[in-house]
Amino acid sequence: MLNDKIKELVEKCKSKIAEVKETSATELQKIKSESLGKNSELANMMKCMRDLPGEERPKFGQMVNEARKLLEEAFAEAESKMQEKMLHDKLEKEKVDITLPCDMTFEQTRGHLHPVSLVTNEIMDIFKGLGFEVLEGPEIETDYYCFEALNIPKNHPARDMQDTFYITENILLRTHTSPNQVRTMKKKQPPIKMLCPGKVYRSDDDASHSPMFHQIEGLVVDKNITLCDLQGTLETFAKALFDEKTKTRFRPSFFPFTEPSVEVDLTCSNCGGTGCKLCKGTGWIEVLGAGMVNPKVLENCGIDSEKYTGYAFGMGLERIAMIKYGIPNIKLFFENDVRFLKQFR
Repeated sequence: MLNDKIKELVEKCKSKIAEVKETSATELQKIKSESLGKNSELANMMKCMRDLPGEERPKFGQMVNEARKLLEEAFAEAESKMQEKMLHDKLEKEKVDITLPCDMTFEQTRGHLHPVSLVTNEIMDIFKGLGFEVLEGPEIETDYYCFEALNIPKNHPARDMQDTFYITENILLRTHTSPNQVRTMKKKQPPIKMLCPGKVYRSDDDASHSPMFHQIEGLVVDKNITLCDLQGTLETFAKALFDEKTKTRFRPSFFPFTEPSVEVDLTCSNCGGTGCKLCKGTGWIEVLGAGMVNPKVLENCGIDSEKYTGYAFGMGLERIAMIKYGIPNIKLFFENDVRFLKQFR
């Protein structure tokens, strides 16, 4: 009796599968759940094994397992056919005959620069006007140029501030564009006035961070350079990028490659410093890090720290674009959603 019941159950289930429309994935999933789920008739049959004589249980269990295998194969075949049919229908619907003559009546839209590119170009234009030279360097760097030359030796706690993608023990994806400053100082004696934009990589991913993002850093090395020169440069930059009412604030901080080091805040571009949601009611937004070049870094690059001083600064370009355009999530820059990008035409 049980054998016949199992066969009847399999045939009944196969009939249901055959009746399902080729585009009804929801209906097929429902039948699959009813036939193979925890509360299915097949599962209940396995519970009946305890009522059978001991010598009949192995054979009965084998039959139930074979029935389950047959049903799983039937469902897999049905799902495969359904996916093929849906893909075929989609391709037919979206098919374009490229041999047809082009319809020249439609309005052709022109492309435009990405918001990060817009901000990058604007920042470079500002600093070029201040006499900075734009230089670029490799994205795959050595540990020496990325860390050791910048006063961050191995096992230094500051390395924890930058979660690094290592290729080998000494080769890595650069975590900042500062290695290009080191390369420039090793090749060239002061005066140096350079700007280095580019991609950088860190193992960090949330609403305000991305594993790959863009940075731009500046370096000035010459005789008698002071913190006042840095402040004047950044104030000029902030007023040019946002508006003349923008104010700059320095807060003490720590970076191994600068001493003293500062975090630089600007008055909120959205509320003008009165306090809003963007600046969390403070009226200020943290924009970049900066400071006077650490004498050890100058010495590592073969520059006499008794004769020359310098300042350096660095900022994330996505961060600047988020502030400038009021963008809440850094992921929007990388999704390439046309609805988002059209706003920067």
